[in-house]
Amino acid sequence: MGYKNRYIGVVLCEMQALNLPPYPFKIKLESGKHKIFDPVRRKYLILTPEEWVRQHFIQFLILHKGFPGGLFKIEGGVSHHQRQGRYDVMVANRAGKPIMLIECKAPSVKLDEETLFQIARYNTEMEVSYFCITNGLKHVFLEIDHEIKQIKQLPDLPDYNYLTQ
Repeated sequence: MGYKNRYIGVVLCEMQALNLPPYPFKIKLESGKHKIFDPVRRKYLILTPEEWVRQHFIQFLILHKGFPGGLFKIEGGVSHHQRQGRYDVMVANRAGKPIMLIECKAPSVKLDEETLFQIARYNTEMEVSYFCITNGLKHVFLEIDHEIKQIKQLPDLPDYNYLTQ
C-alpha cells in the first residue's frame, strides 16, 4: 500500500500543477502507461496533459459549480460543413439540450483565436449558449446571445442552476 501511494505521488509530480483545485484521482500503471479514471465515462484513459486538464475541469464543474455528472458527454462527434469534428466536453440541461461546450488543451498550449474558432465551428450545429476554453492554467468563459449574435466574455463561470434558468 505504501509503495502504491508513493508511485501515484511520483506520477502526480510529473503532471503540471493547474489553476484548479486538486482532486483525489484514481491513477494506475497499465501496459507501461499511466492511466487516469474518468468517472463520467467510467473507465481508465491514458493520462496525457490534455486528459489531466479535462479531468480537473470536469471535477471542478461537478464539485464546485453544481454540474450533474450524468449530463456530460465527452469527446462527441459533430459535423460542420461535411467535415467531422470532435468536441472535448459538452454539457446538457436536464432535458438533454446542449448548453455548454468546453475545449480542453494541454497546459503548454496557448489559448488563442484558433482555439475559440475551433469550438465556435462546432457550435454552428449545436447552438449552445456558453463556451469555455481552458488549458488548466487559464480559463476563458464566454456567453453567446443568439438573438443579437453577440459573444461576451464572463469573469467567471456561473453555477449550473444559473446556466439552466
